[in-house]
Amino acid sequence: MRRRLLLAGALATVLAAGTACGGGGGDDAAGGASAEKLTIYTARDKKVSTYVVDQFTAKYPEYKGKVEILNLGAQEILERVRAEKANPQADVWWGGTQQGLSAGAGEDLLTSWQPAFAEKMDPKYKDAEGRWFGEILLPEVIMYNNKALTPEQAPKDWDDLLKPEWKDKIIIRDVAASGTMRSIYASMIMRQSPDGSNPQPGYDWLKKLDANTGAYAANPTDLYLKLSRQQGVVSAWNLQDVLLQANQSNMPFGYVMPASGAPVLVDGIAAVKGGNTTGAQKFMEFLFDDKLRGDLAKDYYQIPAVDIAEKPEWLAQLGLKPLDVNWDVIGKNETEWINHWNSQIKNKG
Repeated sequence: MRRRLLLAGALATVLAAGTACGGGGGDDAAGGASAEKLTIYTARDKKVSTYVVDQFTAKYPEYKGKVEILNLGAQEILERVRAEKANPQADVWWGGTQQGLSAGAGEDLLTSWQPAFAEKMDPKYKDAEGRWFGEILLPEVIMYNNKALTPEQAPKDWDDLLKPEWKDKIIIRDVAASGTMRSIYASMIMRQSPDGSNPQPGYDWLKKLDANTGAYAANPTDLYLKLSRQQGVVSAWNLQDVLLQANQSNMPFGYVMPASGAPVLVDGIAAVKGGNTTGAQKFMEFLFDDKLRGDLAKDYYQIPAVDIAEKPEWLAQLGLKPLDVNWDVIGKNETEWINHWNSQIKNKG
């Protein structure tokens, strides 16, 4: 009898521990240790994500050592959150294109809520049902090695990339896994077909670009290394990361604002449905703190989706020229277009 009582007590202890430590960390578990762990899937540069999380845990010390960051491509985040829908592993999706976040919202992957900062936001930079919010604007520009090329020698517009002089001198971040590259390539298709009804001229354009592309880089780090080593001297990339690499990592990178305009992505954030909603919302509110947004604009070259009172000099003098892009049209067609590029164009130009 005594042995049976001991076994019953041990089982009760195990079950109690499992209740305390398991689960997705939703609102009802907010007071437990598991609810305080915050898992963030982010497409942000590691310098940015590390800085922000350090600032967040300084303000909220209860999260010290309890924030896990996983750096992925924006498209990879969508695919991972989609695959984990039945058992969410992330709490925050930070750094996604408007079209990627909209897809996530449409698939019921994101939590709907109405934070205070949303009132200041242009409706075109947020989901109408509060499932995602645009944090920054990302112009897509022409990037080049400024030790190999002078500003005068660098391509001035997108069509210049197709000229024979750039044969095998272009390095491109592999497109399918990258929200940035998917958006750039979809924008190039849309330049040829504004309503998206006839992508073929855009496919032809991308085939010519593929013919000039010397290599595809597996990830951003690979892209930076190849470009810095002059394995290629020209690329297409987002302005923030170009400036971060040039000014904080001493990479030999310059950029050109394309003469016909730069596609400007709305890059945002969302709380993953079924995750630690309390922690996710606290992190998102913190991310829209006015001082933090000012610091990120000044030191990390972010263009806030909600205006800040005082713009740093680089932003005030940017001279941004947006390309006329209909992101709703791209959102409907991007998957088909990029799948076609991946199977029918890549390495076949």
